[in-house]
Amino acid sequence: MGSKRRDGGISNPSCPRFGSRRQFVVGVSGLVGSLACGESGQRSGAAGAGGAPAGGGSIGQSGGAGPSAGANTGGVGAGGSALGHGGANAAGGMGAAIRKAASDRVLLGSTGILASRLAMGSGSHNNDQARLGVDGFARLLTYGYEQGINFFETADAYGAHPHVAEAIRRVGRNNVVILTKTKAETAAGVEADLARFREELGIDTIDIVLLHLKTSARWTSECEGAMEALAKAKQVGAVRAHGVSCHSLEALRLAAKTPWVDVDLARINPTGVLMDSDPATVIPVLREMKAAGKAVIGMKILGEGQLANQLDMAVKHAVALDALDAFTIGFTNQGHLDQVVQKIGVG
Repeated sequence: MGSKRRDGGISNPSCPRFGSRRQFVVGVSGLVGSLACGESGQRSGAAGAGGAPAGGGSIGQSGGAGPSAGANTGGVGAGGSALGHGGANAAGGMGAAIRKAASDRVLLGSTGILASRLAMGSGSHNNDQARLGVDGFARLLTYGYEQGINFFETADAYGAHPHVAEAIRRVGRNNVVILTKTKAETAAGVEADLARFREELGIDTIDIVLLHLKTSARWTSECEGAMEALAKAKQVGAVRAHGVSCHSLEALRLAAKTPWVDVDLARINPTGVLMDSDPATVIPVLREMKAAGKAVIGMKILGEGQLANQLDMAVKHAVALDALDAFTIGFTNQGHLDQVVQKIGVG
């Protein structure tokens, strides 16, 4: 734990922008105190026998005065609260739910990967993020990390690997979760891509690699070689999880029924803009995925900017949607990022 600052906050070197007391949630049987950097897993449990999180939630570094059933799985780097898969913490099981935040650490399905609720994307419109330049986008990613966002989402097609690599260099490899995507459909293509991706990103292990932009109802048979190569890469530790980015309802439904899929990136927003179908049709498929233990990450939350004038509604929808573990939004400036982070907190 860090040292006490003059203003009474806690100084934690792993969390450069956090440190002051953020919020408290009071329950009948005790108190759960959330400190901003303590949201990376440091949390005091209730004073009695409570303090364990409901639904598999994790208590981080401090288990509390009473016995705790939570696992010690606090996130790394500048942090958020560590939440178990599908669970919210409560004091003794009877307190009010902790308000969600962009920096919350969420467990991505059954992968064992803890990442921030919000991911910073790098493929908006015409790859706007890459056009910021390596230093410009790396500075924006670093700024997001300083707000507690440790999840960087990219793809080979976006041309942003060098930008993400520079951000990784600045914040430290062990402090971030990296997701990228390949368009390869054969084993040889995936093997070549993985070797290049690891070199471009400057890392030995990529956390998540997805098959990119799948629309076919037969993508599993069409990409069988690619899937086998990614499975082998996972076995040897070159990747931690694999999955698919879906761009049709047929592809999405197939992903839901495919055990190979650890992680699915799905288009979702409240109005159906640039989605695979209307929300009422898509959401049950996402819930099927989540029930099967897959990680479900939302994209097109703002419909590539078409919902920018309905930001409150779009963000609130993503935050409240029980089918999502996390969601990604692309930013080109700090102001937009700050605005979305604030909207998530209001939820």
